Amino acid sequence: MSKTIPYKIYLEESELPKQWYNVKADMKNKPAPLLNPATKKPVTVEELSHVFCTELAKQELDETNAYIDIPQKILDFYKMYRPAPLVRAYCLEKALDTPAKIYYKFEGNNTSGSHKLNSAIAQAYYAKQQGLKGVTTETGAGQWGTALSMACAYLDLDCQVYMVKCSYEQKPFRREVMRTYGANVTPSPSDTTEVGRKILAEFPGTTGSLGCAISEAVEAATKQEGYRYVLGSVLNQVLIHQSIIGLEAMAACDKYDIKPDTIIGCAGGGSNLGGLISPFMGRKLRGEADYEFIAVEPMSCPSLTRGKYAYDFCDTGKVCPLAKMYTLGSGFIPSANHAGGLRYHGMSSTVSQLYDDGLITARSVEQTSVFAAAQQFAKVEGILPAPESSHAIKVAIDEALKCKETGEEKTILFGLTGTGYFDMVAYQRFNDGTMSDYIPTDEEIAKSLAKLPKMD
Repeated sequence: MSKTIPYKIYLEESELPKQWYNVKADMKNKPAPLLNPATKKPVTVEELSHVFCTELAKQELDETNAYIDIPQKILDFYKMYRPAPLVRAYCLEKALDTPAKIYYKFEGNNTSGSHKLNSAIAQAYYAKQQGLKGVTTETGAGQWGTALSMACAYLDLDCQVYMVKCSYEQKPFRREVMRTYGANVTPSPSDTTEVGRKILAEFPGTTGSLGCAISEAVEAATKQEGYRYVLGSVLNQVLIHQSIIGLEAMAACDKYDIKPDTIIGCAGGGSNLGGLISPFMGRKLRGEADYEFIAVEPMSCPSLTRGKYAYDFCDTGKVCPLAKMYTLGSGFIPSANHAGGLRYHGMSSTVSQLYDDGLITARSVEQTSVFAAAQQFAKVEGILPAPESSHAIKVAIDEALKCKETGEEKTILFGLTGTGYFDMVAYQRFNDGTMSDYIPTDEEIAKSLAKLPKMD
């Protein structure tokens, strides 16, 4: 007899994952290696350890271990806000009049307001274990900086955050949460670093990008004794930590015999998307099950749908290793009128390889349609979603409406990465009718891609 599925599915403490999952171990085609930009040779753990914590450098290059034990101190921290619920969107289904079943994995039930805390506590933990004084990082919309400031406060580490300037100005409350937890927050690009001054000289008046902020944070880490740099997305180590999302979602689905047909995630650098889909992708790669995976990105920063699969710098200042990824060029800076987050110029190498292999599809959507979907969701499900999450909501609604037309009883799962209560300037623009859609021209993208590093 089938089980009655509750509105919200929570795992018991005994059912919580005790290990992270590394999808690279099951990938037949491994992501191309990170390269030292000086030698163009694959980076070593030793080289990465000058920038990252040693244990994180090892995780970054690990292609063989499918499962990595989660240290007990991190498990104890997770218990403060995990398990995160898998929610059946009954009200949204009713409003859409669709035969589709819609589920979302809600990651916003913590003070940082997003999934970013899953990796922030892990990276802060390894920094503390290494005996470091503190860490530096970048943040775009602010979720990652908020999460890291919380993790560093918990572990008594110094936290220095370079926040994309337009977000710094538009989201003062997000900034003040970071400062309340003890973080030092600097708008990027700034005149406090050499690379920041260089970017300001090349792009006067720029509102910044994630690539700019990464460059500044890396420089700050390498010029201070006892500091390392940590990153909130893109890297495989982050996808490993974020796999807790997909592992919990998969366990909840299995518990109630729920079999998703389509799994949808917003895509900026790849942390949420990779974390949600990785365990399900593992089953697909091993031939145990099949799923459709959809990555949803903004039309204003369309790395998967309009970028080039090539080696590029992970940062605008060109101080980080080279990664082979779908990219718009490290110098690409999204328009300041784009308020929907997901502003990174490239995509995780792991996600890029899966996409290039045809295991993931991608769609890009306009931000006005994203906020319209966010409003529709908020009205019936009672949660004001983050703009980033709302990209996934938009496509989940699209898929559900297709089912209405065809009568197909598809099961849809999407990632609700966090809440949008610090994004009210963007919501105000949408409500006032002043929000516009920016779509870069082919010429703009070509100009940026022309500056890709030359590979021999």
